[in-house]
Amino acid sequence: MKKPMVKVDVVEASPKNSKTNSRRKFIKLGGLGIAGSSFLLYGCSEDDLFNPGGDIGNPRPNPTPTPTEEAFDLGEGDVAILNYAYALEQLEAAFYTQVRAGGYYSSAPAEEQALFDDLYNHEVIHRDFFKAAITGAVGEENTLPELEFDVSSVDFDSRESVLQTAKVLEDTGVGAYNGAGDRIADATYLLLAGKIVSVEARHASAIRSLLNPDSSDFAGDDVIDENGLDLAYDPSEVFDIAGGFIVTDFTANNFPDPRTGS
Repeated sequence: MKKPMVKVDVVEASPKNSKTNSRRKFIKLGGLGIAGSSFLLYGCSEDDLFNPGGDIGNPRPNPTPTPTEEAFDLGEGDVAILNYAYALEQLEAAFYTQVRAGGYYSSAPAEEQALFDDLYNHEVIHRDFFKAAITGAVGEENTLPELEFDVSSVDFDSRESVLQTAKVLEDTGVGAYNGAGDRIADATYLLLAGKIVSVEARHASAIRSLLNPDSSDFAGDDVIDENGLDLAYDPSEVFDIAGGFIVTDFTANNFPDPRTGS
């Protein structure tokens, strides 16, 4: 089956020291063990509020709010996990797309450009693989749509800003796959996830080595536990870290529980 081409929409990066876009949308998570609230991330600006009185000089006695499209839900079981991984791969592909269009990349040493070319190609392959796999299994209507991202907090002209953001995204990606592994029921999907997380771990090590060459940071104590294993992150932790980049609304109301996969 021919893999579909997937377009990445990235919010244009703002100049250095610009404020993060305040019109951040929300991701509502259900069944992820978030005490006291089903909302993980929410924000809005004053212009998001509905004005019941209408515009001054043009009153609307019976205003009708504009209907909003229902947010996509990740689904149940393994489909939910695949859509979850697809969301993260979309984010990483979007980030590296913007990196390669930025000032840091254009002036970086050839070795660093080559590394980012590899990271970009890997993430695009992962992204397109998940879309094709989910669409082939359960149809396009059950596949997470293309997401919109706000990366305005990243200065793509700055090596430090790009590398620090890449470190966060890659570390989070590794923890996300590890944290979802015991929720996967199908052995084939589990094997594929294991292969992809090994690639993501290589990405994380490479970025860490760029930040601190000739050190042990490539396997730092902040990501490797006392047993020598990569850390595993619950989905609520993952979206708490990466959700700030995601603009498009979606929900995870039926995400599988750990160990049971249901």
